Amino acid sequence: MKHVAVIDIGKTNVKLALVDLVTGAEVAVVTRPNAVRVAPPYPHFDVEGYWDFLLDALATFHATHGVDGISVTTHGACAALLDAGGALATPVLDYEHDGPDAVATAYDAIRPAFASTGSPRLPGGLNVGAQLHWLFGRDPGLLARTAHVVTWPQYWGFRLTGQLATDVTSLGCHTDLWCPDAGTFSTLVDTLGVRDKIAAPRRPDEVLGTLTAAVAARTGLPAQTPVTVGIHDSNASLLPHLMRRTAPFTVVSTGTWVIALAVGGEEVALDPARDTLVNVAADGRPVRSARFMGGRTFDMLTAGRAVTPTPADEAAVLAEGIMLLPSVVAGSGPFPQRAPAWTGAAPATGSGPHAAATAFHLALMTATCLSLIGAQGPTIVEGAFARNATYLRMLAAATGRSVIAAPSSTGTSLGAALLMGDTATPPAADAVITTPGPDWAAYATRWRVAVAG
Repeated sequence: MKHVAVIDIGKTNVKLALVDLVTGAEVAVVTRPNAVRVAPPYPHFDVEGYWDFLLDALATFHATHGVDGISVTTHGACAALLDAGGALATPVLDYEHDGPDAVATAYDAIRPAFASTGSPRLPGGLNVGAQLHWLFGRDPGLLARTAHVVTWPQYWGFRLTGQLATDVTSLGCHTDLWCPDAGTFSTLVDTLGVRDKIAAPRRPDEVLGTLTAAVAARTGLPAQTPVTVGIHDSNASLLPHLMRRTAPFTVVSTGTWVIALAVGGEEVALDPARDTLVNVAADGRPVRSARFMGGRTFDMLTAGRAVTPTPADEAAVLAEGIMLLPSVVAGSGPFPQRAPAWTGAAPATGSGPHAAATAFHLALMTATCLSLIGAQGPTIVEGAFARNATYLRMLAAATGRSVIAAPSSTGTSLGAALLMGDTATPPAADAVITTPGPDWAAYATRWRVAVAG
């Protein structure tokens, strides 16, 4: 086993990365936008567009480099309903659609308590249980024609192998369907009538199956190519560190969502009203977590005009006390009911000071998430924000702990590839971010005071 192709279905992009298990490096990466189809019966994902893109990319990777195995990782809050023939019984709902909110009162009456599921009540379809409740209610025949329910990584595994499963990391991603401490389905699967339809949970690192004849013919891969069960993307980012680090530590996975997962650390009571939750790691252990839509916030603030701030830009923002207070994306994160506000005049979008203030805001939102879950030890940043030096320095200043920038350009790829086996090359030494001067920590304190006020 040398080259593992990682299918990565993110909320913003769909990717295929080829990871070399000898070195742990990414040999190739291709992406396409994950554009939601705003069409009847409701906003849904372009499943067939993804599928054609992935098959073409697999064929290219195999012809160029050779593919020895396939792993799948996806965003959470997503499930697919299959009919008896294996086709979709209904399009796959975009979890940001607000349709489920129309029946929120009825759903709240049947969902299990946070104490048993570790799932906070979230808007739209962010709770998979809420998706299913709304879908079955709007289409009275859907439950009867649904033969199987699979979580999102395993839908793509099913397309590749014809085998059915769910996985513990996707079930544990605020679905309301799983009890992390007990390691069992919640009572909601019975209430919704899907106990005999939802596929059996398996560990992400098990082999789901091998390629169907049709996939092998389309891609040129051998039919015996193994495909893992698959994993939720934030837990893919966590996996290499679970394998190699000693607790306590925290992994911050950054993409559309910034998700903080604390391993070890202080035992704290989680507040579901502030978007804290219990995730489930690849080995089945519960992991205290918190999150906010950091990548979405960055895109909204920069409006396609992102620049890299200079030291002078950073110094100006620190000296003038220019701050963006939470929260840019409403309805989730540690301040779900707050509206964004600038202290002083907002810098011009696309300017260096605006970029610095944006990075400071994102770092301080992340630091808030870390405090809510009792994070201790080093903070390892994966994904897009690992390349944002201003963000990393402010995060170090705000937490007073070491921050490590992971080098991978797609933070989930290595973790998903490791489902096939560990790399032969030891990981590179950590690149620890140098803690900046006291003016940075003072800015973080003023931000917290302003938020509290």
